[in-house]
Amino acid sequence: MTKGTSSFGKRHVKTHTLCRRCGKSSYHVQKKRCASCGYPCPRMRKYRWSEKACRRRTTGTGRMRNLKRTLLRLKGGYYERKPRFLATRDPAKLASIKEARDSKKAARVAARQPREPKQAKVVKTAAPKQPKQAKASAK
Repeated sequence: MTKGTSSFGKRHVKTHTLCRRCGKSSYHVQKKRCASCGYPCPRMRKYRWSEKACRRRTTGTGRMRNLKRTLLRLKGGYYERKPRFLATRDPAKLASIKEARDSKKAARVAARQPREPKQAKVVKTAAPKQPKQAKASAK
């Protein structure tokens, strides 16, 4: 029997199929393991002896949905917007808003009841327990 053409005609059984995680046709059907990403192992398969393979699936090769937004926020110094009433341009309106806020705060402070000073706690000591007396048997 020859090793070449006639033998290759008999190869019609699939050993690898599509992987759920990486999408490559590297998932071994009998071993139940992906040769490319290592699925179902939780960590991605990655070796330093194959730097090109590492480069193909590193950060920045996909959409970067969250990281893209985070990098934009970093560029702006994680700036948060000011409260709405400070964004108004009219100084008279701004002054009236601040005055109303301060008066509400003053009313709340005035409505509070003054606290009574705390008294020192008295610790009660338990009376020593009496030893149990054995019952005398009448028999």
